[in-house]
Parts: sequence; C-alpha cells; structure tokens
Amino acid sequence: IDVSSVFTNDEGRDGHLRGADFFDTENHKEISFISTSFQHINDDSYKLTGILTMKGISKPVTLDVEFGGISKDPWGKEKAGFSVSGKIIRKDWGLNWNAALEAGGVLVSDEVRISAEVQFVKQA
Repeated sequence: IDVSSVFTNDEGRDGHLRGADFFDTENHKEISFISTSFQHINDDSYKLTGILTMKGISKPVTLDVEFGGISKDPWGKEKAGFSVSGKIIRKDWGLNWNAALEAGGVLVSDEVRISAEVQFVKQA
C-alpha cells in the first residue's frame, strides 16, 4: 500500500496520518503484507497468516477468511470472492499517538479492525 494514498475525506486528518505521529510517509513509503500460510479451518473458513510491515516494523498477523464462492460475471469472467477480517494493536507498529478526551478516555483506540472484501478474476 502506498501510504501517501491515505484518504479519509478530511484533508487535515489525512495530513496528520501521513506525518510522523502516525505513518511517517517521509521515511516509510509503503505498508506491506506477505502471506506465509493459508490454512483451511472448516467449510468455507480459512486462516491467512503473514508478515505485516509498517514503519519498518514487521510482525506476524493472522486474519480470518471466509470463501464467498465462485461465479461468472456478465462478461464470462470467472471470479472468486473472499471476506477478510482481523484485528491488530497499532502500538505494536510504533503508532503511539493519542489525545485525552475531556469526558475521559482517549481519541484513538489501540485496536485496529481490518475488514476487506476481495475478488479474484481467473486469468485465461
């Protein structure tokens, strides 16, 4: 992932996320995930394990994967769909910035939820 592509629909927040408090795009241009295993659990459930690298820190991550099936689109292309989910603790990658709230608590959670809908197209 090109970290400078972060977009939240708020220019000020995007700039803060790109800065040293968060992703530090000046020194760390990419976030990467390299899979190391894909394990069938049962029925349509799998575990995807890999190495997530952010801000120069690489750590293992395991994500839940649900196979959604295979179908053909209107142009005859065969596609396979998957739902991916998981959680990481952002401080494990040096993402430590936070701010206290007046009512108590903090502005940014330590836990980051990952959710993706992925579709692959079979190549001829």
